[in-house]
Amino acid sequence: MEESFKTYEKTIQKKHSFGWTPKFDEEFRTNLSEKTFVPIAEKAIEKLGWDIVYKDEKNIEAKRKESGFGFEKWTEIISISFNHGKILVKSESLGGEFWDNGRNSKRVKLFIHSFKETEISFDKHSLEQLEVEVDKKNNWDDYIIPENLPKPLTWKKPNFAIPITGGILISILLSFTLAKLSVNGIYIIFLFEFLVGVAIAFSLKFLIKFSNFSEFKKLQYLLIGMIILIYVLNQYLQYEIILRENNYDRIGFIEFIKLRLKQGLTLKGLNTGWIGLIISWIIQYVLTYYVAITKLFTILTFYQLERVPVEVVDFAYYHFFKDKTEDEVRKELSLKGWSDEQNQNEVFEAIDAIHDATEINRLK
Repeated sequence: MEESFKTYEKTIQKKHSFGWTPKFDEEFRTNLSEKTFVPIAEKAIEKLGWDIVYKDEKNIEAKRKESGFGFEKWTEIISISFNHGKILVKSESLGGEFWDNGRNSKRVKLFIHSFKETEISFDKHSLEQLEVEVDKKNNWDDYIIPENLPKPLTWKKPNFAIPITGGILISILLSFTLAKLSVNGIYIIFLFEFLVGVAIAFSLKFLIKFSNFSEFKKLQYLLIGMIILIYVLNQYLQYEIILRENNYDRIGFIEFIKLRLKQGLTLKGLNTGWIGLIISWIIQYVLTYYVAITKLFTILTFYQLERVPVEVVDFAYYHFFKDKTEDEVRKELSLKGWSDEQNQNEVFEAIDAIHDATEINRLK
């Protein structure tokens, strides 16, 4: 952030917000046109050092980050929208807090100050020039079709058998670990489900790269299968470990589950019965799935982007923007050395991944 804005920020009178996600908004008017609103807002945000995560014709969003203890974290998301000369600025907390200590109001008022300063730095002539530049950018008028494109990288033929095999082995390893911890009374609800979800996602990250398999739907089904296998096998391994370590007579796995249900779940001395135990099992599945699928989506998106050079993605997107069909774009790619259908599919996946990456950045 520029020093002048740091000085101004200290003079802002804070307005405190409370709620599940504290937020603050304020509206003001501008004489700018719809076309010049976004580029002016971009410049105002850049002066403040925030990261732009999304923009369209009438809206722009940015996130502000703070550093602490060697880590960076998002603190607020600031959304700015234009409607017939009215600009609505809203700042929303991202830290899961109930009280923002006035931070959202400071972000809103700081942006408005930066926007107005930026706006008055443009006269009528420079605004007209800005509109021309926006039109050119939006219509890809300045794009120069390259004579050559980078050659396709050498990738393996996608092989779903590798993620399946690896997924089964990882599930067995995780289930055995959970069983040993549970039998020894070390299991911590919520924490372990989170860790299992992270472990599944990052193991799939390496399996995806090794197999070059990137079909999200099939990977999603594999992830669900892994979660079911982990927690069902976890129960069975607990059963086997308890019998072997205590030399109990074999009673059968179904009888073991019945005994567990009869015993119920005890939390801090309170026995919640079989209902509490079943609810804890449901939480296991749901929480693990949520953590794993969120991370898998991010991992897969960035893998799809890294497989294809930016120049090739721009080339294909330009032709789509000019209303060419998929077959026509495939022909254009073939003329530039991208004749293999698998490579072409990876280009199209990368284009979709750009949209997915934007949505990931916008997550609150």
